[in-house]
Amino acid sequence: MVLPLLPIFLIGMFPILLFGLLGFFGLGIFGVLLVSVGLTSALEAHSQLTQEIITHGYARSTERAVQATDLQTATRFGALLDVAGVALIVASAVGFMYFS
Repeated sequence: MVLPLLPIFLIGMFPILLFGLLGFFGLGIFGVLLVSVGLTSALEAHSQLTQEIITHGYARSTERAVQATDLQTATRFGALLDVAGVALIVASAVGFMYFS
């Protein structure tokens, strides 16, 4: 019953080891990775919208509303990841200065 979760555990084990071995520096690396994922998510959403407009032209107003909603959702998610990444980087820097 627990055996299907073994690959998830094995994949998730390495980031946890990163925190333990690298300390605040590992937290900063994780923050940089979150920022890059957030930027990639937002840029990919804009790219998909642009590709949709170029290949299919302007859609009806209902389809444009759906596309705009998808773009806003992806952009908000990207911004949330950016904020979380910057918070981790700041926490890493503060922790490194005060506790090291």
